[in-house]
Amino acid sequence: MTARSTRPRGREVVLDLEAAALPGTLTVPPQAAGLVAFAHGSGSSRHSSRNRAVAATLQAAGFGTLLFDLLSEDEDAAGPEARFDIPRLAARLEQAVAWLARREDTAALPVGLFGASTGAAAALWAAAAAPERVAAVVSRGGRPDLAADALPRVRAPSLLIVGGRDPRVLELNRQALALLRCRKALEVVSGATHLFEEPGALDRVAALAADWFLRYLRAGAGGGG
Repeated sequence: MTARSTRPRGREVVLDLEAAALPGTLTVPPQAAGLVAFAHGSGSSRHSSRNRAVAATLQAAGFGTLLFDLLSEDEDAAGPEARFDIPRLAARLEQAVAWLARREDTAALPVGLFGASTGAAAALWAAAAAPERVAAVVSRGGRPDLAADALPRVRAPSLLIVGGRDPRVLELNRQALALLRCRKALEVVSGATHLFEEPGALDRVAALAADWFLRYLRAGAGGGG
């Protein structure tokens, strides 16, 4: 993986989607190889420190990134049900990908998705719904089982990353991996728990994600099964 020496600056944007206007941070480096949209987990937001750390690694590798809130403030405050409404979260993510396709500075870039926790289920569901627009998917400590009905329809190469000390989620990811019919892989980060808070664990996640996107996202690399 070749790192870029100058990290690009992000800018605050508003995504005008079908049912909400959602704030986000868009970063597009010069001559970007592609762009990765992030889907945060329940109880988190575009300010997730873990997602921002991974985004910084992807930016250094030459990718643009979009971190945005999947729910409006009112929706998020309405109760936990909204945070686990995977079809709605996936629809928001799919609309965000379409929003990127309408922008002059991102329209030509292949798009990948990075999802954490419930955001991983939304990413895989969105990839199944928009196979012509989503070129690759990475899940961090995800709950892909929450998108079980959509998993056999995913065509984008999908990488599932799980901590070795997160046994329940690891088993759920193994079950989800069996349902995927695309190019796929499961990477277990030894010694890591669900939030990858251990020294070096999140760096390993970021490196795995960057390598996956470098392999499958550059120039819209194909994702057949």
